[in-house]
This record gives sequence, C-alpha cells and structure tokens, in this order.
Amino acid sequence: MKKVLVTGAGGFIGSHLAESLVEQGYSVRAFVKYNSQNNWGWLEDSKYKNEMEVFSGDIRDYDFVCRAIRGCDAVFHLAALIGIPYSYITPLAYIKTNVVGTYNVLQSAKEYELENILITSTSETYGTAQYVPIDEKHPMVGQSPYSASKIAADQLAISYYRSFQLPVKIVRPFNTYGPRQSARAIIPTIINQILRSQETIKLGNLHPTRDFTFMADTANGFIEIFKSDKLFGEITNIGTNEEISIGDLAKLIAELMNVKIKIVADEPRVRPEKSEVERLCCDNSKLLANSNWKPQYDLTRGLLETVEWFKFHQYSYKANVYNL
Repeated sequence: MKKVLVTGAGGFIGSHLAESLVEQGYSVRAFVKYNSQNNWGWLEDSKYKNEMEVFSGDIRDYDFVCRAIRGCDAVFHLAALIGIPYSYITPLAYIKTNVVGTYNVLQSAKEYELENILITSTSETYGTAQYVPIDEKHPMVGQSPYSASKIAADQLAISYYRSFQLPVKIVRPFNTYGPRQSARAIIPTIINQILRSQETIKLGNLHPTRDFTFMADTANGFIEIFKSDKLFGEITNIGTNEEISIGDLAKLIAELMNVKIKIVADEPRVRPEKSEVERLCCDNSKLLANSNWKPQYDLTRGLLETVEWFKFHQYSYKANVYNL
C-alpha cells in the first residue's frame, strides 16, 4: 500500500482527492492548515477522516513539511492561496505560500527520495488564450500576482526535475467546481445568491469564458496522472475541452434552478482590464492519451449535483457578502 501525503487536504479539491485516494486503497496522510480550534476543514465531516492520518501545520514551515513527508512514497501538493482578487492586495502572501511552500515540498521530497511528486498548477498560468483549445505548449502569462506565483512554483518544480532528477509532475486543472467550493468562486456565488431569493445577481465581467470540470473528474485526473509512468517532468492539463461565458453560465444555473434573474455588474468583482483572463478552453488530449482518464460529468449534471449540495449547506455561506 502506497503512503501518500496530500497537502491542502482540508480544502475544496484536496478533501475530495484525499477521499478518492482512500477509496482506491492508498494510505493517506492529510496535511491541513494549523488553527487553534484544530479544525480539519472539509475533512471534519468526511466519512473517511478516521482512515486518514491528519497533520496540522503550515506549508510555509520547512521543518514541518519535512516531518509530514517523512515516511511517504508520494505527495500531492495542493496547499496554496488561490483567491485572485486577494492577490491584488497582498502579493507577498502568495509568494510566501505558493512559491516558498512549493520549495518546501520539493526540497523535502528530494531529502526523502519520494518516487512521485505532483505539483498543482492552474489554467490561470496561461493568461488569456492565444489559441484554443489550450495545450501544454501554450505560453505562460502572469496576468495576476496569483498566476505569477503559480508560474514561479511550476518552473521551480521543473527545475528540480532537470537539476536533481526529482520525479515531478505538474498537474494543471482548468476551472474545477462542485460541492465544498469557496464562496469566492463563480458557481457558488451564483447559486448562493439565487438560494437567498436574490432576483438581482451581482457578478463581475460576464463575457470571459471558462472550461469547467466537476470536482470528481478533477480528483480522478490527479490520480490518473499519479499512476502514469509517462508524465514525469511534464505539465498535464485537466479539463473538458468545452467553454462557456460567465453570463451564459449564470443563465444556465438559473434555468436549472427554475428561476428568473437579472444580472448586474458589481465593480468590486471586476478584475483590472489587463488582468482579466478573457478565454480559457482546455486541450485535454495529452491526459487522454497517457492515462485511463475520461470525464464522467457534463456541465449540466455537475451543476445539478452542485446545486443540491449547496441547498443543504447554504447557511454556511454569506451570500450577501463579497469576500476577497
């Protein structure tokens, strides 16, 4: 049985991934962010939490990361700051967490000679699409401090593969959605405003397009990349090869929830003009060719499951507050 460390295991994708790994028979050590309440994030309510070894710490702390990695065969590194608007306010926090945190994982994995290191990237590293669908050869453009920090982390990981033969793989998901997602994300934002009987929905830019992948497909993509023996030292996209504009997405969600809405622009939610990523559409052919991965959810099915989950958890979110 392989023992794997999942950093960011208390978060949205991390918690689903940790659960999927348990289901597939892996021994999971879950790294969650330390807090005085000893709260394990989304793992608190997981039916598998007693089957995981939980470590509470800070990804910015090299000594603790080293301790967490010791005894593991592999690491899935998902711990990161991900909110784009917040990165405009405090870029340094993103450098410390996303770049230094990734260094801590890479150096610790090198020290203990792990056999598989998956570093989580983001489609935001591509910036606005220069061609579509976007394959892994697309140039990287830092259009926000967040995306710049992830580009730096990716390049650092690749340097460890080239310099030290560290068995690194870069996993680059496009926009993942589903149960447990942050209220900052666009789909929970729309759903929660509708659930609070708000006929007028406040959003940012409506014209950008995104490629949305349901969380179960993203988690399975991580595991399939992990299993592959062909993707070391490389970047691999996870996405559906389909895109939809934010405006059309809001209309689709409203239709699925059987309500009529009016959409208005909310200035705090609008990105600076040169920072907005106008178009993202994934070329997933590399993942399809090098693994057994196939997406199981289309957008409608994934949205219906997401809406049902938020109906039961809506009061855990402050739909009327825009939190950077």
